[in-house]
Amino acid sequence: MELLKQAVLKETFLSWSGQENFSFVKVNYLISRLRINAVDLPETSASFIPGTGIYLSVAQASATISADWRVHTWLLRDQGQITVSISGLFIAVIFKVSRDSTGHLSTLLHNCQLSIDSVKVKLSGRSSWIYSFLSGYLEKPIHTKLDKSLCLNIKYKIQMTHALLRKHKVLSQIDAFAQVDYFLVSSPAVFKSHINLDLKGTVYPVGNHTDPPFAPAPFALPNQGDSMIYLGVSNYFLKSASLAYYRAGAFNITISKEIARSYAAAGAVLPRLMAASPPAVSLNADRCVLQITGCVQVVAVLPNSTTQYVFAGNLTASTRANLTVSKQKLIISLLLKRFQFSLLHSSLGFPDQKSLVENFLSYALQRIVVPVINDKLGKGFPLLNLAHTSLTGPAIKINQGHLVITDVHYQLEDEEDLHSHC
Repeated sequence: MELLKQAVLKETFLSWSGQENFSFVKVNYLISRLRINAVDLPETSASFIPGTGIYLSVAQASATISADWRVHTWLLRDQGQITVSISGLFIAVIFKVSRDSTGHLSTLLHNCQLSIDSVKVKLSGRSSWIYSFLSGYLEKPIHTKLDKSLCLNIKYKIQMTHALLRKHKVLSQIDAFAQVDYFLVSSPAVFKSHINLDLKGTVYPVGNHTDPPFAPAPFALPNQGDSMIYLGVSNYFLKSASLAYYRAGAFNITISKEIARSYAAAGAVLPRLMAASPPAVSLNADRCVLQITGCVQVVAVLPNSTTQYVFAGNLTASTRANLTVSKQKLIISLLLKRFQFSLLHSSLGFPDQKSLVENFLSYALQRIVVPVINDKLGKGFPLLNLAHTSLTGPAIKINQGHLVITDVHYQLEDEEDLHSHC
């Protein structure tokens, strides 16, 4: 409702003119530059209407409006300022939420009811003797104009919101490798206590929007009321991200001397990892595991800067994924837990080479390869942006097959920020 109050204070009205008969005199008037100076919303309520949308109501509201006025008759011409005091204002609005043909959220005005108990007018200008005379006559046309225009203004604002929602990006760029698609799969499901938005949540390689060869498994969000927002992320989202990065070649990593030195590692022996398949992602209770399977080749850099093949083999590395939310993004950071390696070829030429190879791989994976992958994932996955809100205290709960991001608090943003999300 604070957002509603801010929006009302920024509201503007079109100028209007008319003619009133005062006994035997016809007075033409013009009311212009209307602006709301103060508003009080003592009784407000908001609720969901199952199957329809959202109900908002304001009762016993009051407002002070200022404007410029001008009148002219065959007897006189005058102008000045006008102050309009409105009391006993009641507005009830129902707007319907749905999905449009492009997968965007759609809002339409379903019903608007309005009543105003009292409108008082105070005039100021040069001809003070006519103020009290004109004020009473202007109250009726202003009352009538407000009755007709307020619901129309609300309808216009909802249409503007609908237009902005259509411009909202459902396809967000993650980095040079991948994009995420958040279009609505179906119309929002509105219940008495909450509203569900079913989003696609598929990650694609840039320029290749071929759907993954697996389908998302259904899951339910917790039926609780201690958080404003519950954002569910299924295992499908993470699996599609794994597939997208694999198709984009992000898990094929060749370590150069420069890369090794940037991670404070020696650059004399350099590994190369080639993923054999998309990393397997699994969500279990309080744990996210990512397993990488591929081939490792290691070369040595000779003093003359040429390279010499050392060994190659198959690798399966199990990592634990730490998940955090920062700046409206899901950040994934991998931590190596264990790995298995089978040696295929070697030029080392001594019997106890398995222990040496495994020690080197442990060092290279932890100090170079996993940090390189984390750098590629470091930009994070943009979460769905809700206009005018931002997460301030998100928490992540990992369940079997999905995770839930909750936020107990939220903060309002400036109206201009709505455009920055589009």
